[in-house]
Amino acid sequence: MNPVETTVTTVENAPATANPANGGIAVRSPFARSLVTFLMVAGPGLIVMLADNDAGAVSTYVQAGAQYGTHLLWLLVLLLPITYFIQEMVARLGVATGEGHAAMIYRRFGKWWGRFSLIDLLVVNFLTLVTEFAAISLAFQQMGVSPYLAVPIAAVALTGMTVSGSYRRWERVTIILCLLDITWFAMAYAAYPRGGQLLRNAIVPHFPPGGVTLDLVYLMVAIVGTTIAPWQLFFQQSCVADKRLRFADLKWARLDTLLGACFTIAVGACLMLVGDVAHFHNLPFSDPAQMAQAIMPFAGHAVRTGILLMMVNAAILGTTTISLASSWAYGEVMGWPHSLQKKFSEARGFYSVYATCVGAAAAVVLIPGAPLQTIIISVQVLAGLMLPSAIIFLQLLLNDKELLGDRFVNKPWNNWVNWIIIAILFALSLALAIQVLAPNWFPAS
Repeated sequence: MNPVETTVTTVENAPATANPANGGIAVRSPFARSLVTFLMVAGPGLIVMLADNDAGAVSTYVQAGAQYGTHLLWLLVLLLPITYFIQEMVARLGVATGEGHAAMIYRRFGKWWGRFSLIDLLVVNFLTLVTEFAAISLAFQQMGVSPYLAVPIAAVALTGMTVSGSYRRWERVTIILCLLDITWFAMAYAAYPRGGQLLRNAIVPHFPPGGVTLDLVYLMVAIVGTTIAPWQLFFQQSCVADKRLRFADLKWARLDTLLGACFTIAVGACLMLVGDVAHFHNLPFSDPAQMAQAIMPFAGHAVRTGILLMMVNAAILGTTTISLASSWAYGEVMGWPHSLQKKFSEARGFYSVYATCVGAAAAVVLIPGAPLQTIIISVQVLAGLMLPSAIIFLQLLLNDKELLGDRFVNKPWNNWVNWIIIAILFALSLALAIQVLAPNWFPAS
């Protein structure tokens, strides 16, 4: 039985109406055969990429557009190949080992490093989950719904969505939510009718007017942290393992990841364009939900409602994937059953960790007076600071010939690209540390 519990029988000379005895699908055309195979394999790459456009990403990209217009589009374009290269390594590692990322670190580097990476992941993931429910709270408040009603209902629905004992059911629902991100393209078109310097700002690296400031460095690290987050490494590898992808599936897993990377960067650009409306009209706001209300006279009621609903959609996607990343990682390290293909009675610990993460994060958001937008942006910065160490673990694992063999181990060009990425991320982290410790080194914004 293949990963998604559907058998495809490739019949070269069979009639189109063939009905194989094993109950599979007879496919004659090579193109149709490839398409069906891709559709069976696709999921982990698309989900991990589009779920990365979660509530924190919405806040970060919108704030980037509101503060600097389209001047940071080039950073998103630069992050496209970086995002793909990193997640391709994760998919390759998952296919080659059939195990999750936390299990690999624990087994190859020992208990100390295994626990270190697990604790880091759980802390950042929990704080990120708080940002997801913060977005749900902010969006529903603007729609006139009390967060004390909306947040608990969302938490219960998210738990029910996952605790079903069916990987396929969860994946189908999640992919539908991912595809709703197409809405951002329509909203960007409606909100940003002028062309201007879009192409130049997308392909020519430059700093916005005013140069390098405290706010700019902070926001650039936040963009990196939200575009390539540590939880993605753990999630996609565990997802690939849970789906039971095999060696022959790797090329399709790579295509799945590439398409997801292109889609998520394009959506991020649309979010910047929506935020640029506030920049162009000099509209003050403290969070995307307030911005949706502020730009309504210029972009229309449909855009305002669309932003609020898509904030909720982004938060739901982020919550289910990030909670699963924590649950898979904890289950792997503890040696518990940890699969969406198991019923609750068969994997109580795994599902309990998921439900606990969701419930606790929802409870934090309901604390009166919590600075929700500050929490959202700060968590993205924290993720950006922790990303280099996570990628170093990944780099070391992908150079382990004993673990992967010659077929799946990194090639020399892979290593050059990866170390350059790590160096860039460390440079950004160092810039942020200097900003905090010696703020006079940067001009005030």
